[in-house]
Amino acid sequence: MMAEASGGERRGIGARLRSAREQRGLTLLQAAERLHVDARVLQALEAEDFGALGADVYVRGHLRRYAEAVGESGLELQELYAEGPQPSRPDLTRIPRGEPDNRGSRLLLPAMLLAVGLAVVGLLWWLLTLPGEKAHPLPAERAAATDTPSADVPAPAAADAARMPASPEPGPAASGPQARLDLSFSGTSWVEVSDASGRRLLHGLVDRGTTRTLIGSAPLLVVLGNASAVAVRLNGQALLPGPMVRRDGSAHLLIDAAGRVSAAAPRLAHGN
Repeated sequence: MMAEASGGERRGIGARLRSAREQRGLTLLQAAERLHVDARVLQALEAEDFGALGADVYVRGHLRRYAEAVGESGLELQELYAEGPQPSRPDLTRIPRGEPDNRGSRLLLPAMLLAVGLAVVGLLWWLLTLPGEKAHPLPAERAAATDTPSADVPAPAAADAARMPASPEPGPAASGPQARLDLSFSGTSWVEVSDASGRRLLHGLVDRGTTRTLIGSAPLLVVLGNASAVAVRLNGQALLPGPMVRRDGSAHLLIDAAGRVSAAAPRLAHGN
């Protein structure tokens, strides 16, 4: 996966990414924070350890986004990746299987016999002690009080009161207006959506061709890593974040129940 550089030197995918990142004055952690990914993902890309990133679609998605973030050509790097040797995937059908352990079956029979023995002993103890239990009569005063209805409350009224259910406890206060958010992905994008109560409705990397429908209390906080690849609709109304898309292609949006869109501060987008 080497490319011809100036002066005849050949540079690989990892070297080009690392050089472009350093030219922008970014550390690995700063670049990971900007892309909303784990720093180990970028470390694997720079080390060309593509097998650690999983399926091919994830490798290509991370490679394209990282290249765009540091000013490299995502198309050229993906062509280099396609030309190079693909990482080997483990063949799960050939994983050796160990011999079955028969020690468990040898211990099962004694355990069952012990359980049956304890059950028999418990039953015999219950049968032997049951005849010794005698009913204790109520004192005369308590029996008279039980048979005589209250002088203040008539007997039918007391019975009706006993059948009445207890008053219900007051429920929780109603939440804010509910809003329906529809997201359609024409390309892979990192996304995070939270509602007014701080409840996270969606978080992570979403593949191309996916649609998501979310319902939460407005206003909604929406963070898109690749805003141009995500179509946003609130309660069926299309929203255009256009001016709020940043130079790196991400967008941090605050959407109220009426569909008004405003830019959200980056610190709010991270839940700080």
